[in-house]
Amino acid sequence: MMKELKRVVITGMGAITPLGNNVDEFWKNIAEGKSGVDMITKFDTTHFKTKFAAEVKGFHAADHFEKNEARKYDLFTQYAVAASEEAIKNAGLHFEKLNKNKIGVIWGSGNGGIQTFQDQLEEFFKGNKNPRFNPYFIPKIIADIPSGVISIRHELRGLNFSTISACASSNTAIIDAFNYIRLGKADVIIAGGSEAAINESGVGGFSASKALSTHNEDPQAASRPFDIKRDGFVMGEGAGALVIESLDSALARGANILAEIAGGGMAADAYHLTGTHPDGEGAYLGMADALEDAEINAQQIDYINAHATSTYLGDESELRAIARLFGESKGLNISGTKSMTGHLLGAAGAIEAIISVKSILHNIVPPTINTSEVEPAWKDKFNLTLGKAQPKEINYVLSNTFGFGGHIASVIFKKYKA
Repeated sequence: MMKELKRVVITGMGAITPLGNNVDEFWKNIAEGKSGVDMITKFDTTHFKTKFAAEVKGFHAADHFEKNEARKYDLFTQYAVAASEEAIKNAGLHFEKLNKNKIGVIWGSGNGGIQTFQDQLEEFFKGNKNPRFNPYFIPKIIADIPSGVISIRHELRGLNFSTISACASSNTAIIDAFNYIRLGKADVIIAGGSEAAINESGVGGFSASKALSTHNEDPQAASRPFDIKRDGFVMGEGAGALVIESLDSALARGANILAEIAGGGMAADAYHLTGTHPDGEGAYLGMADALEDAEINAQQIDYINAHATSTYLGDESELRAIARLFGESKGLNISGTKSMTGHLLGAAGAIEAIISVKSILHNIVPPTINTSEVEPAWKDKFNLTLGKAQPKEINYVLSNTFGFGGHIASVIFKKYKA
């Protein structure tokens, strides 16, 4: 006997981002087309080719943790906990009234505690290789720790794990949460992603792979998706969290339902270690899978939040995949919001899920900023929402994320209707 799949909704969101440390501030700046990019303050960039990034501003661990607790966690975990606490509060969750055995956490990160790893190795070699490692070294660096910490803080005993698919990690987490809930394996799952890789290792490593922009003379304009002069992505940091819940659970507790998850698709480029397939083969398959899962056709999508990292090959291949699946239409809005936030790596899908939900709630397509000269091949074929936000009735949003290794994850969000 086939089990009937449950409907799955979003009831809470939380954000720590380069454009604000809560959802309302973040969305306001996104809708206004602001940039969160500036010169790097976290380390001395004198000898680095790229000297800018999208840093989180004004985050203080003391606002979220006791001093003794904060020192146990790398910054990526601190961001995760802070974002999840906002999402839990926003969802109006009172765990003592719910079955904690059916509440889980699925969290994504591509890099884990890279700052802790760097700091510990520096200390090791400066100390003549004296092996005096911090007792929290391992739990601070491993990528699964945010899901564990969030569950421990609230005694949540449901399914609990981390997704690692590079820059697709948090979209993968959202899709996993969606699937487990509609199968009845959980009632509520806190899902999202976090990264804190703006340091010598993170910036140096991505720079060495020629992935980062070097537009140091005007950093706020460096991320320019689809532009003929684009030269690489801008690194960002932060976290996004969503409370994902079965519709039955949300209705039973009188929750405020923000949006519904309609479908998710995953695939692989199976092409190159760091580059995307030139024709966007994996992107096409992932988006097509998401549409099939949602049981809708391509024409029903109102807005695509593109992966659009501002890399030369990546943007081109994504637009080719979109053209193949959706056709060339000025009626379909596309935007690259990384032009404002920078690229949050494994956390990108989570904050872009928040943008997608907010665009549905407010019927606003957020802009692609900085793009002044679109690639000639695509100039008149799509509505890339250039410069400023556009009002539009939005019922369905498709959000794309792609990661090194060829990982593809696309999620479809829809306006909730009872």
